[in-house]
Amino acid sequence: MAAAQGGCMCGSVRYECTGDPLFMGNCHCRDCQRASGGAYNPAIGVPRNAVKITGDVKYFESKVDSGKTSKRAFCPNCGSRLFSMPAFAPDLIVLTASSLDDPSIFKPAMDIYTSSAQPWDQMNASLPKFPKMPPTG
Repeated sequence: MAAAQGGCMCGSVRYECTGDPLFMGNCHCRDCQRASGGAYNPAIGVPRNAVKITGDVKYFESKVDSGKTSKRAFCPNCGSRLFSMPAFAPDLIVLTASSLDDPSIFKPAMDIYTSSAQPWDQMNASLPKFPKMPPTG
């Protein structure tokens, strides 16, 4: 996915990612449902230092399961959701796949927070499912 670009609906905020994804997946937590307005957030985790952001971004901070704060970025003009900065991984930025110029490059490899998934959400049966976060290393 190197050299992926994206931004908001009105064009005020743009980003370019020069790094490869660390993970791609669908997050079904209630925060992502509320932020996306849908059943899940299509998320792409990349190294924070691989993303260059231009334009003014507004952040909304919320507490996550760990009790730490996560910052969700959006355009203050059009309201488009762009990315988040999770407290559990300060070197990570999580791009919202739908904000990419070419969202077809998103290839989800897992569903996380499935314990919060809505009963009307038709998840891909072939993807691994995790009730919360997947186990790490």
